[in-house]
Amino acid sequence: MDDKDRLIVRLLREDARMPVSELARKVGLSGPSTGDRMRRLEANGIISRYTVDMDLEALGYPLQAIVRIKPRPGNMHIVEEMIINEPGFVDCDKVTGEDCFVTRLVLRSIAELDPVLLPFHDRAETNTAIIKSSPLRGRLPV
Repeated sequence: MDDKDRLIVRLLREDARMPVSELARKVGLSGPSTGDRMRRLEANGIISRYTVDMDLEALGYPLQAIVRIKPRPGNMHIVEEMIINEPGFVDCDKVTGEDCFVTRLVLRSIAELDPVLLPFHDRAETNTAIIKSSPLRGRLPV
């Protein structure tokens, strides 16, 4: 991946619907050359899909929380299923360390937090932090 490829990926992350002609102009290449690069990035798995970045607050979820979850012994798979089946969890990573899962939970109000987490308390320990802001999201590595 060279600097032009990185620029293509960065611009597409900002606007996945950008026409190839505009992308080519911003990158400083011809349309066909830019299209070829995009196809190569797709073929190499660097670009795996084009997606939509939703405004969760506009969808009625003004609060988000990071919930770290540590299943009690013998409950790992049950807790994983509980996370998957709770629609408020929008992201979940299985991690090393003391906690087994680090999740992102969206909420309409703080009053929703206890009813979502209460079913977990028999099977896991949870630690929750309300997100105040996200100064950095989805940055590409150098």
